[in-house]
Amino acid sequence: MGILVQVASFAGYLIPFGSVIGPLIVWLMKRDEIPFVDECGRNCLNFKISMIIWVMISCVLMFVGIGFILIGLLAIVDIVLTIIAAMKASEGISYKYPLSITFIKPRI
Repeated sequence: MGILVQVASFAGYLIPFGSVIGPLIVWLMKRDEIPFVDECGRNCLNFKISMIIWVMISCVLMFVGIGFILIGLLAIVDIVLTIIAAMKASEGISYKYPLSITFIKPRI
């Protein structure tokens, strides 16, 4: 299920905001049953929300010209880090994404 949370974020390449909606659905369904899914879901959602913010900043920077390069780099970083997170989840390790802002904090 941890892998499914990570892989569900690829829905964003087919559906607008699917990169957040996909993991959110899996996380909300299984977070109370499986603590590992709760941790993976929080990390994934924090990263995907952060990526949306970085993409919006890049869109503004397109007026300067550098935004076009940043959008391409962000797409590559998103794909690579999501694959790494899915591989770590298959090993039972929760992956903490770099460049991620903590919006959804862990339960105490």
